Amino acid sequence: MSLYADWKNLCENHANNDEEIKFWQNYLESEAGIYNEILNNKIDVVEGVVSELAAKYGVSNEIFMGFMDGINESIEESLDLEAIEADTQVSIKIDWEKLYYNMLAAEAHWLYELEGWNGILSPETRKTITKDYNRSRIVVKENKIGRNDPCPCGSGKKYKKCCGKNK
Repeated sequence: MSLYADWKNLCENHANNDEEIKFWQNYLESEAGIYNEILNNKIDVVEGVVSELAAKYGVSNEIFMGFMDGINESIEESLDLEAIEADTQVSIKIDWEKLYYNMLAAEAHWLYELEGWNGILSPETRKTITKDYNRSRIVVKENKIGRNDPCPCGSGKKYKKCCGKNK
């Protein structure tokens, strides 16, 4: 069984709701700890053997796999998560702006509010990324054709007498 499968199994199999809540609280604390160390030390590239990296950040291999699963969309070259094992050498080159944007999208305030961001992205850059994210969530509706407007098919008739007649 791959490390990714072990991670998925760990996420999905809980005896009860309380156990699941406890698991996610522990995971999110561990994830915040990893990000805190990466941000505070301005580590652009996290590289090494998975088991050694997990030990370095004080988490299990499966929890570190969860971290890699979460950051995979925010790195320059995506990892093939299914192929990663504990003895696999990985190189995670972080795209800081993409990471910040994805943290906003995941609504992970415990991550995008970490103090370490101050030394990596300027407040102006973070504000711009936040504006871009907020703009991406705005739904713009197309103008609706009124029943007395000219028909868009070009017939010259009112919409209600032409294409809107069958609606």
